[in-house]
Amino acid sequence: MTFGYGELAEKWEGDVVDDGAGDTTDDGRYSQSATGDGRDTPPATGDGQRAGRVTVDASGAGSRQAWAGLPWLVRSAVLWSACLVVVVAGLYLVGKIAVLLAPLAIALAATLFLTALLDPVLLLLRRLRLPAAVAALLTVLFLLGILVGVGVLVWNLTASQFSELSQELDQGLQRTRDFVTSTLPVTDDQLDKLIRQTRDGLGGGAPDPVGGARTAAEVAGSVLLSLVLLFFLLKDGRSMWHWVLRRTAGPNRDVAAEAGRVGWRTLGAYSRGTMVIAAIDALGIGLALVLLRVPLALPLALITFLGGFVPIIGATVAGAVAVLVALAAKGPTVALLTLAAVIAVQQIEGNLLEPLVMKRQVQLHPAVVLVAVTAGTLIAGIAGAFVSVPITAVVYRVIDTVQRHRQAAAARPPAPA
Repeated sequence: MTFGYGELAEKWEGDVVDDGAGDTTDDGRYSQSATGDGRDTPPATGDGQRAGRVTVDASGAGSRQAWAGLPWLVRSAVLWSACLVVVVAGLYLVGKIAVLLAPLAIALAATLFLTALLDPVLLLLRRLRLPAAVAALLTVLFLLGILVGVGVLVWNLTASQFSELSQELDQGLQRTRDFVTSTLPVTDDQLDKLIRQTRDGLGGGAPDPVGGARTAAEVAGSVLLSLVLLFFLLKDGRSMWHWVLRRTAGPNRDVAAEAGRVGWRTLGAYSRGTMVIAAIDALGIGLALVLLRVPLALPLALITFLGGFVPIIGATVAGAVAVLVALAAKGPTVALLTLAAVIAVQQIEGNLLEPLVMKRQVQLHPAVVLVAVTAGTLIAGIAGAFVSVPITAVVYRVIDTVQRHRQAAAARPPAPA
C-alpha cells in the first residue's frame, strides 16, 4: 500500500498498535492511519469491550469478596435458611398433592402395609409350588376370611352389648361431668357451652347427607382398590421391582437395591410387630377387664387391638374408653384399677415387648412418632394416623441406607489409573 506526502503509515505487526493519540486496540484485524483523514480509521470497539470485561470481572470479584467478608455464622445462617425454605416448599407441595389424592394415597399405603404383612403367607404357598396367581389369590382370600370371621364372631358375641356401650359411655360422661362441676369452679352452663363449642368445631355443624354419601363411596372405592392392588402386588411385586432395578444405571443400582431391601424389611417388621403388640395389648387389657368384671370386655379389647395400630395416641384413646366404661359401670374404685391395669400393660408393651418385637431397625423417637401421627391425622383422618408411622419408618431407613452408602463411597480410596 502506498501513502501520500506527510502521511505516516502504520501497519499492524503485533498485538497492540498505538495511533499516537492514546488509543489502542488488540483485535489484530486492521491497519491504522494517524493522518486524521479518516480513510483507514479503525472501529473503536477494542477499548469498550476490554473495559466491559474489566468491569464485569471487578463486579464478580467484589461480590465474592463481600460474601467472603461476612462472618461464618451469617453465611451458615443464610445457607441453612435457603435450604429450609426449599424443604418447606417441597413438603407443602407434597401435602397439597396428598390432600387432593387422599383416597388413592391411603389405598396405596394400606396395600403396601398389607402386602408386607402377608408376604410370609405368600412365600409359604409358593414353596408348595403353587403358581403365583393362585398363591396371591389364596393369600387375599385368607385375609378376607380372617376379617370376616373375626367380625362375625365379635358381632354374635357382643351384638346385644353394643347398644349398652353407648349407654355406659353416656353414664360415664355424666359422672365425669358431675365430678368436674363439683370439684372445679365451673358451672353447668359454662360446661354446656364448652361442650357445644367443641362439638361444633369437631363436627362442622349439621351432618351433610351428600358429603356422607361421598365419603362412604370413597371408602368403598379405596377398599376395593386396595384389594385389587394387593392381589397384583403379591403376584407381580418382585418382578415389578426387578424391572425398576434394570432401568437404574451404574453404581446407583446397588444403592437402590439395598435401599429397597431395607425399606421392605422395615415395613414387614413393622406391620407384623405392630399386629403382635396390638394383640398382646388387647389380650392383657381384656383379661384385666374380665377380672374386674367390667361389662363389654370383648368390644373394649377389640377397640384396644385396633387402637394398637396407631402408636401412642391409639392406645391412649382405647385405654380412656375402657376407664370411662369402668367408671360408669362399677364406680371410681374399679375405674382406678382399670387405669392401673391399662398403664401397666402399656408400660410392659413399650419398655419390653416393643424393643423385643420391633427390633432397632423400626424404632423411632416418640417425638417423631407424635409428629407423624398428628400430620397423618390432619391430612387424612384416622386412616392417615394408621399409615403415617410405617411410612415415616420406611423413609427414615431408606434415607439412612443411602447416606451410609455415600459415606462409604467417599471414604473408599480412588481406584488406580
